[in-house]
Amino acid sequence: MLTEAPAPPAPTRAQRLADAARRTPIWSLPEVPWAAAATGLFAVGGVLQLAGAPAWSWWAAYLICYAAGGWEPGWSGLRALRERTLDVDLLMVVAAIGAAAVGQIFDGALLIVIFATSGALEALATRRTADAVHSLLDLAPPQATRIVDDVEQRVDTASLRIGDVILIRPGERIGADGQVVAGASEVDQATITGEPLPVDRRPGDGVYAGTLNGTGMLRVRVTTPAAETVVARIATMVEEAAATKAPTQLFIERIEQRYSVGVVVATLALFGIPLAFGEDLTSALLRAMTFMIVASPCAVVLATMPPLLAAIATAGRHGVLVKSAGVIERLGRADLVAFDKTGTLTEGRPRIAAVHPVPADPSPVDGDRLLALAAAAELSSEHPIGVAVVAAARDRRLLLAAADEFTSLPGRGVTARVGGPQGAVQVAVASPAQLLSATDDEARRLVADVESAGQTAVVVAVDGVPAGVLALTDRLRPDAAAVTAALSELTGRSPVLLTGDNPRAAARLAGDVGIDQVRAGLLPQDKVAAVRELQAAGRQVLVVGDGVNDAPALATAHTSIAMGGVGADLALAAADTVIVRDDLATIPAVVALARRARRYVIANLVIAGTVIVVLATWDIVGHLPLPLGVAGHEGSTVLVALNGIRLLRRSAWPAPPSSVR
Repeated sequence: MLTEAPAPPAPTRAQRLADAARRTPIWSLPEVPWAAAATGLFAVGGVLQLAGAPAWSWWAAYLICYAAGGWEPGWSGLRALRERTLDVDLLMVVAAIGAAAVGQIFDGALLIVIFATSGALEALATRRTADAVHSLLDLAPPQATRIVDDVEQRVDTASLRIGDVILIRPGERIGADGQVVAGASEVDQATITGEPLPVDRRPGDGVYAGTLNGTGMLRVRVTTPAAETVVARIATMVEEAAATKAPTQLFIERIEQRYSVGVVVATLALFGIPLAFGEDLTSALLRAMTFMIVASPCAVVLATMPPLLAAIATAGRHGVLVKSAGVIERLGRADLVAFDKTGTLTEGRPRIAAVHPVPADPSPVDGDRLLALAAAAELSSEHPIGVAVVAAARDRRLLLAAADEFTSLPGRGVTARVGGPQGAVQVAVASPAQLLSATDDEARRLVADVESAGQTAVVVAVDGVPAGVLALTDRLRPDAAAVTAALSELTGRSPVLLTGDNPRAAARLAGDVGIDQVRAGLLPQDKVAAVRELQAAGRQVLVVGDGVNDAPALATAHTSIAMGGVGADLALAAADTVIVRDDLATIPAVVALARRARRYVIANLVIAGTVIVVLATWDIVGHLPLPLGVAGHEGSTVLVALNGIRLLRRSAWPAPPSSVR
């Protein structure tokens, strides 16, 4: 029976942010309507002034424009002043009021309009970051089926509490982080952990909200409140990243106060000194107000954060979670990439590397027949190992006999009755732990040989007797060579391979993907030592790993990227950046995006600094008209803001390497 549950509790902060991004149009951003109103009133005032209307009418329009576009920065500046901080917003408002005081109301209104527009553009960049959070929260389903006294209730996932038991049907997304209490299935966790292979989940195993259930049915006891699930924490992480400040921005803010005080002192000097030497009041005040406008560091303040925030938002839309604005800066400076091997350069998708029949009397089952029997039994299986077995048999063009009585137990293997010219036999394909006993010495030796080579062993039993061992190996990602080549081009250096695998396997893989430097047989502490050695040589090291045994190296590097892995918490904690989707080609894309954002920051600082120097010098040694000063200074501010948010465009995401398009 299905019933409706009571009304859910109030949504969490992350959910409110997502809902706002989903429902609210751009006009709901407070800065946007005020900037639009100021622009409209400025236009009305300009039309009235040009049409020869009474002065009071266009003065009124300009003054209301002042109020619409200047009240918020003015109030913000006054609040900062109460805390003994001189805000550039207040400088702009004071300069605009000074312009109006000497009759230059048009110029002051123009300053207000352009300043308000700059604020709206910065708010737009922040809003787009909220959109990225919204898309992440959509991973989790809005409702779940809760079991109460064997009665099913459809409830909002936000209302789930620790201890609730929810039912997950085949093909459904899981609504909460929890522990399986009944049932067995395979769960696709790629959206959260980056694992390309579905994982078997049985009673006692943990599952994540937002992951996709396979063909089985699960009952899951909720272990984490909705606000603290992995999905919610990822969303919060993106939100917090947007609130962080990059080192460049922090440096600018450290000198901003001293610079602003210097601007005020210089403005008073430019007003008082000429006035003392006989210059008229209006001219002296106009020169001082013009200097205050052109020397204010508005464009410098906006030079850094819009490009970095836009890069964070764009990366989030493409399944890349960046923890802070500082990470974007560090990614942009990285000049050497260090890769883990397993699960990073390899795809974690098994393939049959070898077939080993078990020696038996009077004769063993030959390799082709062993593989054909296993493939016939696995033909109805959707498990990746079963898919690999069937694919290997088809590659060898083996004839597969009909099979019936198929049984699949997630995590335990398959059994089926397979027919053939020699009669039907019972075939089981499973892990060594499921099929081998202590007396199966030959099979155990084969398993040991396979596993010592770094491969996965799967046992095939015929009529209850172990007949052979299939060796499965991980496949190199098809885009690995293109990705390493792209990173070599971006950084100017070939990546380094840091792996715990044996040197022979590591060297073979490095040769396949074009990596020159290989450090193999490394324990986690050895990887840390290798990273520190590279850093000591002057390299800005970016480590890419799966976030589990690579965590120490991820935390040690200048910056790091986690591909997910089984330890999602560890990946989120250790790495600066998390690839939500298991896509290796995303790495050069996000590095290229970060380098582009860094170039935009540098270009913005050059533009802002050049404009300030040129205009301030012009005003000091000559006579800079106020309208030209306003247009030049605020024009550079708008140019800097627009240049930064160009990275919000969908075309800003770099294309994948040419060979993986």
